[in-house]
Amino acid sequence: MGKMIHTLNRRDFIKLTTAAGIASLLPGCRPLSNNKHPNVLFVIVDDLRPELGCYGNTEIKTPNFDRFAKESVVFKRAYCQAAACAPSRASVMLGQRAESTRVWSLGEKFREINPDAVTMPQHFHKFGYHTVSMGKIFHNHMPDPVSFDEPDLKPDKYKTPELIDRDPESFYHDEGLKAEHAMVREERIKKNPNAAYSGGWAYGRSWEAYDGPDNAFYDGAQTDMAIEKLKMLKDKNQPFFLAVGYYRPHLPFVAPKKYWDLYDRNRLSLASNPYLPKNSPTMAINSCYELNACYDLEYVKHPAIYQMPEETARLLKHGYYASVSFVDACLGRLMEGLRESGLDKNTIVVVWGDHGWKLGEHGSWCKQTNFNIDTRVPLLIRAPGGYQNGQNCDQLAELVDLYPTLCDLAGIDIPENMEGTSLKPMLKNPDLELKSAVFSHYHQKPKSTLDGNRYMGYSMVTTRYHYVEWFHWDDVNKIAGDQVGVELYDNHVDPDENINIADFPENQELVRDLSQQLKAGWRTSLIPQ
Repeated sequence: MGKMIHTLNRRDFIKLTTAAGIASLLPGCRPLSNNKHPNVLFVIVDDLRPELGCYGNTEIKTPNFDRFAKESVVFKRAYCQAAACAPSRASVMLGQRAESTRVWSLGEKFREINPDAVTMPQHFHKFGYHTVSMGKIFHNHMPDPVSFDEPDLKPDKYKTPELIDRDPESFYHDEGLKAEHAMVREERIKKNPNAAYSGGWAYGRSWEAYDGPDNAFYDGAQTDMAIEKLKMLKDKNQPFFLAVGYYRPHLPFVAPKKYWDLYDRNRLSLASNPYLPKNSPTMAINSCYELNACYDLEYVKHPAIYQMPEETARLLKHGYYASVSFVDACLGRLMEGLRESGLDKNTIVVVWGDHGWKLGEHGSWCKQTNFNIDTRVPLLIRAPGGYQNGQNCDQLAELVDLYPTLCDLAGIDIPENMEGTSLKPMLKNPDLELKSAVFSHYHQKPKSTLDGNRYMGYSMVTTRYHYVEWFHWDDVNKIAGDQVGVELYDNHVDPDENINIADFPENQELVRDLSQQLKAGWRTSLIPQ
């Protein structure tokens, strides 16, 4: 390279020393210029189910999500590949399903399992993009610096030695509550230091309504930081991939008081089906272990043997709604910052939730099942130039589709190992059907099951049915054993999935057909275009 530089004029030399110019020398990469190739603003919202005005909820206050929906294609039937943070995000960022990522559940780290994996931002970097991350992108304590030019940026106030390694989900603001949390943490560590998740700081009290400005809270502060970063990125002579991961509405429900004040707790509607689905196998439902990890909810038990008191249910739903409205305000400021920077006309914006969340449905809370309430997610994509922005798409889509979709929209090569499908044709024609089924899984661990056994549930949703097969799971060899349960829900007549009809005599031929389709896998679900 040294000899070649001497043959270049000054202008070409300067071009070569940019990231885009260097990328042009890498195998399989093309130089990009910021005025020709779109930027990517990649916004992830933790634990956000499709509980937004643009998805039909008339109670929740989400004016900024709803405004963005009018500028984007809203996917009404998008599904994650697992209703837990780590496997869902690994699937999105690698563009592969769990059989390939080998990330089946929480606690499994994709980079340790797949050290040579090329994540979405890594791939964009190869094509000249400047990549930046802030907030929760992969999973807690997994910044993966290999993936970004500027990884894991944090607001200045959280860079102190005592805070920099803290999980941002664990921050409170009232001094009395912070002291109480610290005391509980100390007791937890004394009792079992090896079980102290996130240094013992995670899962303090389940809620806080603190009367302070938005940027006193982590998500508000990182929104300020993201807006400032957009101003800097504007001046770079290369496109950018900026990933912003919001922590709320993940537990605990910590949000500024003004967002709590948007709601009258006693007028919020509660879940219409606060009971276990009829005929469902017990491993199909989760144990609510995230709730009883909060020290004020340690008494909560498995929904098969416990029913949440109405007062507590209302508090939790109020906290979830307040947290969503807070993130809605953050999104609004972020989008305004994008517009003010003049970057909105050439920036792809994708907003998505990593999985759903139960608010008392099936008598349960949190995620961690294969039910649609946990696997169906919000997904909104705004792409500049000739797309049907402002339209709804009612066809099946999956989060694993995001990697190839963004490559396709950006005009860069789609890697050959992708296990999703580009949604770009659906952005042009929201009525287009690309696949006949979508696939998820959930790994129920012994701590979450009534019988203390370990299970794996493989799930498939078609245009009408939801079909699940449950197996004993060998967690050492990561293989399924004997089949132990089957679920079938007719989503046309039972959209809330309250009755498992798998054992009905009249459905046995249907069960056989769906079982064959599930085993045939995602490739056979693709509809030729």
